[in-house]
Parts: sequence; structure tokens; C-alpha cells
Amino acid sequence: MAAELDDLSSFVAIVRAGGFRDAARVSGGSASSLSEAVRRLEARLGVRLLHRTTRSIAPTEAGARLFERLSPALAEVRAALDVVNTFKDRPAGTLRLNVPANVARTVLPGIVPAFLTAYPDIRLDVTVEDSFVDILASGADAGIRYEERLEQDMIAVPIGPRTQRILTAAAPAYLAAHGRPAHPQDLLQYACMRSRFSGGAIAIWEFERAGEIVRVDPLGPLLVQPGLACDLLIDAAIAGLGIVHLFEDWLKPHIASGALETVLDDWCEPFSGPILYYSGRRYLPTPLRAFVDFIKAHPFAER
Repeated sequence: MAAELDDLSSFVAIVRAGGFRDAARVSGGSASSLSEAVRRLEARLGVRLLHRTTRSIAPTEAGARLFERLSPALAEVRAALDVVNTFKDRPAGTLRLNVPANVARTVLPGIVPAFLTAYPDIRLDVTVEDSFVDILASGADAGIRYEERLEQDMIAVPIGPRTQRILTAAAPAYLAAHGRPAHPQDLLQYACMRSRFSGGAIAIWEFERAGEIVRVDPLGPLLVQPGLACDLLIDAAIAGLGIVHLFEDWLKPHIASGALETVLDDWCEPFSGPILYYSGRRYLPTPLRAFVDFIKAHPFAER
């Protein structure tokens, strides 16, 4: 039974990671052992679960159905086994978090080192993606998102700064050559460095002033997924290629140095900070309970 459970866990890890090498990197095993686990599972079930090519893998229809049912089931198995942790002197096990890029870049660095120092037997597994996800189906114990993107029926705990802003900025030379926009709609006449979510949708720029909300979809020479290449967006703006629209924490050092200047400041109102959320319908894993207690007890988790 234990061997079968290991093979099922390997299959879920491979599909979730999108390949044997990435799954091996996350799980700490080897690509060959994961491949052999899938072969055993396919032989046992008598059906092909994965389409394999030299460059990628994808679940067959049977594999997709199995993955859909297995992900939450294995999460429940892990939670059941985690009950044993309550009898240990120190919390132990793996805590899986699904977080957006901004949180991974600006919030978690102020929390994770101290947390892992306080709980040396806990292993933190962080997946970074900006799209909406079902945390139970994804295999995560908890997620961090902003309020408008929270799943329903979840327990929510504030984490990190309670307010944040997205600023709009450009290099002084660019503004000297092209002028400063006076209204968000003016951005349609400027070159703008754009970003897109991991699901492929291009992020619309949103501005608010005195209750008025303006959304614009400008054009520009560069489009990237910010979680992977936000520095590329910033470097392009500093080089004078156009205007950038990103979290204040990402731009602050470059504004302080004079490499970038903000525009449309009166349209950059603060919004609520990130929220840690998790299901209240199941047993709370010991590592997650320790993490929740930790961020509630430490003032640096909020600022």
C-alpha cells in the first residue's frame, strides 16, 4: 500500500510540475525514479496516464481525471498523517504555500528566515504564480492573495503590509522627451512596459482617484510575466524605453536613486495588503498552524 501511495504521489507531482525534471527538483528525488513510478502505476492500472515527448509531458484523458481526484485526496492523506505531529515536541513536516510574485519578492523575505529558524523541522515549499488557483486541488496547504482574488469559504489571516500601492514611473530622460501624462487615458499615447499573468491574460492598468476608477490598456515594446522578469521591465524603463506600472516596493529603490520618476501620483491610491488563506473544512496541518501562529505573534509580519 505504501509503495502504491508513493507512485500516486509521484504521478501527481509530475503532472503538477509539468515534467519529470521539475518534479524531481521539487520532490528531491530523481527524474528516472519518478518515470519508473509512473510506469509501475500505468502497468498496475492497465491504462496510459501520460503523453510523453522528448520535450514535454501531458496527462491523457484518464490521467487528467485521475489527477483531478487524487490531488485533494492526497492532501487529505497528508493532513491525516500530520496528526502525529501534534504528539511531537517540535512541529515538523512540509508547509506548501501558493503565492503571487509580489509576495514572494517583498513579503516572504521578511518572514521566512525567522520562521524557519524558529521551526528547524519544518520544510517550506513555495509555488509562485499570479493566477487564481484552487489551493486544495493544487496541493497547497495555504495560499496568499489579495482580497479581491480570495477563494470563498476560506479562513483569512492578514500577512505583510496592510496597505500597498502600484506606482507609475519612467526615466527622467523619457519624460523630458515625451512629456508627462496628466491623466491615465494619456498613457494610450505613450510606450508602456506591460506584464501578463501566468495564465496568459495581459494585466490592465487600473487607477483610482476620489472614487473614480480608470482602466487603460496601453501599448508598448515589452511584454513579460512580472514574477519571472520584473527586473527586465524596470531595466527597460530605466533605459528610457517607456513607462512602467508596478508595485511600489519594486520601484522604490530606483525612484530614490533618481533613475525613475513617478507620474500620475494623485491616481495611485493605496489598496489592502495580502491575505494568507486556507480551508476551514479540514484538519489544520501542524506546519500551517505553526506558520499562522508565527505571523500573528510577530510584528514584522505586518508593517
